[in-house]
Order: sequence, then structure tokens, then C-alpha cells
Amino acid sequence: MKDSAQIPPTDSTLDATPDADAPVPGVDVQVCIVTGLSGAGKSTALKVFEDMGHFVVDGLPVSLVMEMVDMMSRPSMSHFKGIALGMDLRQSNFVEDINDCLSMLAGKNIRPMLLFLEANNQELIRRYASTRRPHPLEREGMGLEAALLAERSSLRPLREMADLVIDTSRFSIHDLRRAIQKRWSGNKGKLRAIRVNVISFGFKYGVPREADLVFDLRFLANPYFVDELRPMSGKDKPVADYVFNSPHAREYRDKLVDLLFFMLPLMEAEGRYRITVAVGCTGGRHRSVAMAEEILQALRQADYPAFLEHRHLELG
Repeated sequence: MKDSAQIPPTDSTLDATPDADAPVPGVDVQVCIVTGLSGAGKSTALKVFEDMGHFVVDGLPVSLVMEMVDMMSRPSMSHFKGIALGMDLRQSNFVEDINDCLSMLAGKNIRPMLLFLEANNQELIRRYASTRRPHPLEREGMGLEAALLAERSSLRPLREMADLVIDTSRFSIHDLRRAIQKRWSGNKGKLRAIRVNVISFGFKYGVPREADLVFDLRFLANPYFVDELRPMSGKDKPVADYVFNSPHAREYRDKLVDLLFFMLPLMEAEGRYRITVAVGCTGGRHRSVAMAEEILQALRQADYPAFLEHRHLELG
């Protein structure tokens, strides 16, 4: 038996290095298609999906949907919760093409959620009058009301296929946000919909202008006046231990966290998608930093998407 000859590498084999950002087979891609009557709130709905962490594309031709879905399986896109695609009948053969698209997605074991937005004709006419934009179907011989009726008739099969139909006739922007969050924010079964930004700061440098809630910690024992602690920050354990050494400091921390846990679900129910909590001490280096770290840990343990900024840490 002859020994197997080793084949020397060719230029083609040398160049065939794996693409680090190539689509990963078997990755579960969350896909939502947002469509419906023109003027019913598609743009607003897509902004809600974007705020919830989805990659959003509006006006995408149906022929490019599969490419976008494949792109979502790349490692570089893994931080997105899913993809939301805005589509409407400005594309020719829209209803037929979207049926073909759904069939192709099904071939990849992807079941997209279909959101259909509508409103009554009177409300749609009012909206078009306020924005002064033409309806996509308006043309010579077809006014706004006739265009609305034609669109409603054309999209009826798509409406019947929808997983969720939302009538926005009496909806405010916040109402629509709540309806979408209620249905889609829990798709991955982990993070809640409302994002919490926690900021530590120093009062002598100014209160963060974007803060929704501000808490003053200047009544707590100040590590600045302890020589060995002064060079450290609230991120260091000796400083945190000093700050929370007293019972009233620990009680304040617990009550502050309880207050947030009471308020956040209520804010989320009202359609809020972001809140900024600022905790301040004199210089923003010791007490506020230690408290902000504690708040962040509590929020993340409760599955809130929470983010932390120590604004004046290097200045305090």
C-alpha cells in the first residue's frame, strides 16, 4: 500500500481562511415584519422595536429579506434581540412577494411574527391632513379616500395572516409603545423592556441634566476625610465597606432599591423604555460611586438592562 501523498497548499487553499463573521448555522433569528395601512403608525412602531434592541430596516424590498436574515446570524449582530422589517405596498406585487418571502423563511425554520397596523379612514384622513404628505396610492383620478379604500382592500389577505393586528385610531404614541412592548419585549425570556441608566456624580460639578431621578447621598459618612481612603474610590472594597458600615446607610440602600423595583414596572406599563437614575455626593468619587455600584448589581440581578456611568469619578 502506498503512502498517501501530502498535497502542497495552493494559493486557493491558503486564502480559504474561515470568515470570523460568517453566518453561524442554526442560530435562532427573531424576525418581525411590520406592515399595515399607510399612516397607521409603522414608523413609530419600528422606533419602538429599535428602542427594545432590535435591528430595524424600513422600506426593505422583499427580495432582500433573506439576505438581511442571514446577516443577523453573524456573530457581530448577536447583540441585537432580533430584526424588525418595515414593509408596505409601495413595492409592486407586495402581497404576492411577501407570501414568497414567508415561504422561504419557513424553509429555514424561521417563523416571523407579522404585525399589522390599521386605523379607521376618518383618523387616517386627519393624519394625512396634518402631515400634508400624499398617500402612496394617490394619483390623478384617485383621491385620498379612494386610495385608503384601495389599500385596505389590497392588504386584506395580509391582515388575515397577521399574528397581531393593532388599531391605532385612538392610540397615542405611548399606547402603541405599550402594546408592542407587551407582546415582544419578552421574546427572549430574559431582560425587561425598560432600560435603566445609573449615574454617579458630584454635586459640586453639577447634576446630570438627563437625570429622571436624583438622590442626594451627602448625609452618609464621607470616606474623603479618612486619609487612607481618600485616594481610593467607591469601586474599592474598603471604601464601599466604610460607606455601608452604618445601619442607616444599608437601610437607605435597601429602601432606594425597593423604590426602584416598585416604580420601574409602573413606568414600563406606561410605555417608558428608558430611565436615568442619578446618585450624587459632594465630589462624585466615593459615596455616590459605591451606591451606584450597589444599585447596578441589584438591577441586573432582577434582569433589568442596566448601565452605569461614573461621571465625575476622576474629578472628585
